[in-house]
Amino acid sequence: MKKINLTITGCMGRMGKQLIKTSKLNKNFKIISLTENKLINKRIMGIKLGLNNESEFKKTNVIIDFTVPKCTLEILKIASKLKKRVVIGTTGFTKKEENIIKKFSKKIPILKAGNMSLGVNLLMYLTEIASKSLGNNFLSKVYEVHHKHKIDYPSGTALMLGKGIADGKNKKFYSLMGKKYFNKKNFPYSNKINFNSIRKGEVIGEHEVKFSSGKEIIRLNHESFDRALYSEGALTAAKWLVKKKPGLYSMRDLLNFKWTIKKKLRSF
Repeated sequence: MKKINLTITGCMGRMGKQLIKTSKLNKNFKIISLTENKLINKRIMGIKLGLNNESEFKKTNVIIDFTVPKCTLEILKIASKLKKRVVIGTTGFTKKEENIIKKFSKKIPILKAGNMSLGVNLLMYLTEIASKSLGNNFLSKVYEVHHKHKIDYPSGTALMLGKGIADGKNKKFYSLMGKKYFNKKNFPYSNKINFNSIRKGEVIGEHEVKFSSGKEIIRLNHESFDRALYSEGALTAAKWLVKKKPGLYSMRDLLNFKWTIKKKLRSF
């Protein structure tokens, strides 16, 4: 089987380093370029680190991006010109930046996910089901914890969970977004979706969605113990995206939870 040529952007970041480590163990991929947004005089696996430009992306089949929003948009501009596929794990995009990504997806295949974990994406789907089933009698809020080095908040995953709540109610997410609390011990429910973000230690990731009627509380949660689950998910996404046409995809498209659950239900 021919290996997939892979470029990792943000290669010196936490996820970039983990991706390099995981890619070494995956026989489906060959890393051909490693890039950063500034010139670094270093070699990894014999590969000289480069900048995000046409020369570094020319021979790749797919780019996996864990950088920052501004850098991601620059990468997409180059990838669009070269017709390269991109997996986006970067978070913290504004609504305007999200729309720019959608425009690029008309030219190239893009898979974008605030979290590449199978478990977290299942949590997202269950959140949507719960929100739809519980209706307007329950208020909801989202809590997340990450390591002290993470800058953006709420996390991309927390926002994805918020969108799941909104989708379950068949409403626009931004119209339901409530207050964004930071490092609060407690935070309230409201008629909108409130978020609380905690930054401490070296926590990889914890997320919890709560639904409350005032008489009962339903909790859905997920905790990550190993960063490798994100890099493994990103590589799975990259392999899947190689065969896709231009469009904006998510991990839910890859995992096809809806089809699986319907199939299970028919078996009872």
